[in-house]
Amino acid sequence: MGATKTETYTQQELVLAKYAKALSHPARVAILNLLLKKQACVCGDIVDELPLSQSTVSQHLKELKEAGLIKGEVEGVSVCYCIDGKAWAKAGTMLRALFDKPVSCGTGDCC
Repeated sequence: MGATKTETYTQQELVLAKYAKALSHPARVAILNLLLKKQACVCGDIVDELPLSQSTVSQHLKELKEAGLIKGEVEGVSVCYCIDGKAWAKAGTMLRALFDKPVSCGTGDCC
């Protein structure tokens, strides 16, 4: 999105879109589920669990980290990844707030 276009949206809309983009790929959802289950993983462990190459896993980890949903700490020659609890809670709150808004045509007859 161009820099000038972002001025059209609220900060909350931009942050929610960032989280939604990070969640928009099934591999990233699988990585998040794995991190939630194991609490922390190095990239190699994630590669062992998923049918993806190391470079693909690394790219998805980068996207999740840029969105702020995970964080990574260097441990020797590896990086240990885990869920960023504060961002995770914020993303959940924002998504729930969006989906909890009432729909005026709940029966689907409005269109």
